[in-house]
Amino acid sequence: MTKEFNIGFLVYPDVVQLDVMGAYQVLAFPPQTKIHLLWKTLTPVVSNEGLLITPTTTLDNCPTLDIICVPGGAMGQIEVMKDAEIISFLQQKSITTKYITSVCTGSLILAAANLLQGYKATCHWAFREQLAMLGVEVVPERVVIDRNRITGAGVTSGIDFGLTLVSLIWGENMAKMTQLMMEYNPMPPFDAGTPEKAGNEIVEPLLQFEKPLIEAFLHQIQETMLKIKK
Repeated sequence: MTKEFNIGFLVYPDVVQLDVMGAYQVLAFPPQTKIHLLWKTLTPVVSNEGLLITPTTTLDNCPTLDIICVPGGAMGQIEVMKDAEIISFLQQKSITTKYITSVCTGSLILAAANLLQGYKATCHWAFREQLAMLGVEVVPERVVIDRNRITGAGVTSGIDFGLTLVSLIWGENMAKMTQLMMEYNPMPPFDAGTPEKAGNEIVEPLLQFEKPLIEAFLHQIQETMLKIKK
């Protein structure tokens, strides 16, 4: 590849920073890539974890993109899902962008923009039902490819998602070099990374902890469904 490849990550208040940075780390490795962090202003946004992320360009000044990636978030994502300016921006970019992608619950934002209906997609395991409610065929896999829609599941899957994209665009060898550069050879100390492996004794307390967020998402999904039907 000889031309510069432009990749845009939507960043917003309360975004989950690893949803952004896991994929960012991977996609920054191939040569001639330029990554843009997109928001309404250039003022730093505070992630869900309290880290400052500084946008590099505004939505109005966003260049032509080859990839647009929408990461997930916590309560702040709900505001994004009902933000007409952001929804319009995503819809406009989808016309010219080669790949329309997401990590974690970012797929719900894409669905709110009516960009995943008729496609297979994934998201964080705790929000699969909400994604399905928006008319998306949900596939419980770590990375799902359906034509030019590529979606990653929860948080850390952004690394696998990024490697998948690198393989598609720059080839398998580049993806393997990227993996080696990162020494991405996960050997977690616990085998509890999915609900099935964790078991109910871990899943149920976590769901109770996340209950306010899940209920807030569900409420917004219901509002979004009404808008899409109109």
